[in-house]
Amino acid sequence: MPDDPTPIEMNPNPAASLPAPRRYLPVLLLLFAASGCAALIYEVVWLQLLQLVIGSTAVSMAVLLGTYMGGMCLGSLALPRLISARRHPFRVYAALELGIGLVGIAVLTVMPVVVRLYTANAGHGFLGILLRGLVSALCLLPPTILMGSTLPALARWLETTPQGVSWMGFLYGGNTAGAVLGCLLAGFYLLRVHDMTTATFVAAAINGAVALISVILAKRTAHQSRTDAQATAIKTPGTWPIYVTIAASGLCALGAEVVWTRLLSLMMGATVYTFSIILAVFLAGLGIGSGAGSFLSRRKFSPRLALGICQLLLAGGIAWTAYMIAKSLPFWPVNPALTKSPWLSFQFDLVRCLWAILPAAVLWGASFPLALAAAATPGQDGGRLVGRVYAANTIGAIIGSIVFSLVLIPTIGTHQSQRVLIGLSAAAALLALAPIVNKIPAGARPGGAHPNSGIRIGGLASLSGAVILGVFLVLSTPAVPWELIAFGRYLPTRTEKSNLLYFGEGMNSSVAVTELEGGVRNFHVSGRVEASSSAQDMRMERMLGHIPALIHPKPKSVLVVGCGAGITSGTFVLYPNVERIVICEIEPLIPKVVARFFGQENYEVLDDPRVQVVYDDARHFVLTTKEKFDVITSDPIHPWIKGSASLYTKEYYEMVKRRLNPGGVIAQWVPLYESTVDTVKSEIATFFDVFPGGTIWSNDFNGQGYDVVLVGREKETPIDVDELQQRLDRGDHQAVALSIRELGLGTAADVLSTYAGRASDLTGWLKNVELNRDRNLRLQYLAGMGLNSYQSGIIFDQIVSLRRFPNDLILGSEKSLAVLWKLMGLIK
Repeated sequence: MPDDPTPIEMNPNPAASLPAPRRYLPVLLLLFAASGCAALIYEVVWLQLLQLVIGSTAVSMAVLLGTYMGGMCLGSLALPRLISARRHPFRVYAALELGIGLVGIAVLTVMPVVVRLYTANAGHGFLGILLRGLVSALCLLPPTILMGSTLPALARWLETTPQGVSWMGFLYGGNTAGAVLGCLLAGFYLLRVHDMTTATFVAAAINGAVALISVILAKRTAHQSRTDAQATAIKTPGTWPIYVTIAASGLCALGAEVVWTRLLSLMMGATVYTFSIILAVFLAGLGIGSGAGSFLSRRKFSPRLALGICQLLLAGGIAWTAYMIAKSLPFWPVNPALTKSPWLSFQFDLVRCLWAILPAAVLWGASFPLALAAAATPGQDGGRLVGRVYAANTIGAIIGSIVFSLVLIPTIGTHQSQRVLIGLSAAAALLALAPIVNKIPAGARPGGAHPNSGIRIGGLASLSGAVILGVFLVLSTPAVPWELIAFGRYLPTRTEKSNLLYFGEGMNSSVAVTELEGGVRNFHVSGRVEASSSAQDMRMERMLGHIPALIHPKPKSVLVVGCGAGITSGTFVLYPNVERIVICEIEPLIPKVVARFFGQENYEVLDDPRVQVVYDDARHFVLTTKEKFDVITSDPIHPWIKGSASLYTKEYYEMVKRRLNPGGVIAQWVPLYESTVDTVKSEIATFFDVFPGGTIWSNDFNGQGYDVVLVGREKETPIDVDELQQRLDRGDHQAVALSIRELGLGTAADVLSTYAGRASDLTGWLKNVELNRDRNLRLQYLAGMGLNSYQSGIIFDQIVSLRRFPNDLILGSEKSLAVLWKLMGLIK
């Protein structure tokens, strides 16, 4: 066999072929790496863009990822069948890259039209899911089909010899290495500093450069291929186990990524940077493994045996990660509160990800080139070979991402899901190795003289080992401690003793309920306290309900974004005029289970006949509903959590404003803790840009900032202290008055004394602040940087120092206003 990759050249003698200059192979590798970089930038941008339209629920994400990978699969299968093998691979590749860039730009252009069409026809249930799939297909299939076609196109420049197939694997690895760069470039620079438009044009420029260089290469290298009929006629018998094995490998890889991303985000904080780091490490492992597998595939041993052993090792690699996540990483002595720079935190996170998931990712990466080598037959069309193997791997990946995110994790949890992954990997090893054992002649069993008996005996041993190892690892896989779900990144440093009341893993998030020794109950979501029955938290949770409900003269319909412990929603049960309360919650476990533990605090809100719970992404619900409300408020939702920034954008507030009835009121929670001055400025400036008469209401703790409520109204009208007090004194508002007194706010003046400022007070403070827009989601990048920052006192002091008494907004008798001035600490 030749010692080089033997690309096929033009030759006067069709029966002969000359090796192409090997100097072009490194160039080709760099081009395909650049292609991978652009592809990941697009993926990050498109998924972020489409989540704004169809929502970020697990179902929506499954639809998006399924469509994205489905397009890649279709492209890998379609190109060898639709494009003649006689066309120069470099010219085909150039056309594909140019097409990807043009379609990528077109997606940005057509998105407003897609939003209008979707909003006009969106619904819920099965038909709603179908429509989400249609939108995803319209936007994602054209570019992803082109992307999936690139590797089969380039593979046609290489013969299906061991050396040529090895270079196909190197191309795959190079593409994955470029994807690592694209992931980090998009997550840490392009979208943090610029926006989705800039990121798209950068990716398109990369596509254009790759296309141009490919055209130049095509002019310098001629190409002669077998006829399409000859390429199609070559069949490789007995390869179906290879395709099933690589499909199982893809299934396990994406299933594991879903499981491990959830678990690692618990201990690292679910910021956009955490997800970028996890994905980058996973892709880096695939790239390293692909390079190693490509090198091994040209050695003189059975690639099928190597593929089987690789799957067997994967069972151990998955077990390693499961053990590290459950028994090691959560207890590393890392105190995030001591971190002076977010970049230092990112380094810790990178090390933890490398330690935990890199081994398994390397083995999954090695599986692809080994599968190529095992399925290859000299003389067959390289494009068809790569297309089939890639399609099988991608189909498995689609199944893995959907089944694990929508079915297995919600039903059996991450612990049992990891056991399933180990079992599947062991089964894939059996499938790959069994044909080797079955081919051992009767007289060549151990002790015989068959020339390949050594390989076959090795296969037999591996077969037995796969069964034994798989059973052992499945049984010994440890469960993730409930403390990780509850306390996340603060698990190593927590000092308070808590008793577990409940923990569960839902379709969208992991939740827990704990109780401190003093009787305070905490509701935890994905490693942080989201709500509690402590006095400080209760005050804020009820303020989010009482402030807008009292400012509105007679609220009848209410929308609450997020259920949480149900405390914010429960405040509206007390108001006699309220006829309808809609709670929009993304995670079904929270209303069904968690809120029941806070029945006393939330006034058993979920049993009230006026309440309807809608399970959907809140932004998607606001975008698609035709209903209008008197009050729209939100349960506390941290802006640093990936995806939450879409509930703080200018466009979202404009949608909310359109959903308000005349005289309607919106309340928005803004945390001052775990935040920075720039983050809070962006949150407040964006809100005031849509509600220029907006106000701020403080939940300070011992005079120190903690969190605030932003209030905006469809139409600004004065608030009369005496009228508000008369309302609280009425018999039908006694339950409201009692609820407020429990917060230490006994009178109307006490409630209004939480006033901390208005938009006109902060004009100078908010000057030149960049707004959080749909096109940049700037907030999730700012807030992610400030995750471990504690500047609440500084932020609160800056806001309150600019506060002036709003004489045109708060009216009342001279006596009432004097009391209010005194409570606010102002000098009249």
